[in-house]
Amino acid sequence: MADTALRADFEYYVEHQAELARRCQGRYVVVKDGMVLGDYETAAEAVRETARRYKPGTFLVQLCDADPDSIKQTFHSRVRFGWRVSAGSSRRDAV
Repeated sequence: MADTALRADFEYYVEHQAELARRCQGRYVVVKDGMVLGDYETAAEAVRETARRYKPGTFLVQLCDADPDSIKQTFHSRVRFGWRVSAGSSRRDAV
């Protein structure tokens, strides 16, 4: 479901790229359900502010640029890897 919604939001951005670039060039726009929720100076700010109201992963954050070649799909995950060192060993094991 979220994949389909994000794909639709990305397609919305692509279709409206020129118009959005006139208003938000160089800023990060947030798109959800085919609507622009806001524009921000940094991607971190866009995620932080939007995540206050919406679940992360349910909205698109896209750097707004007028260049059609700038469009690419990038998916991010907040996966964290930890390491554990066994007692008496220098070997590290993924946790």
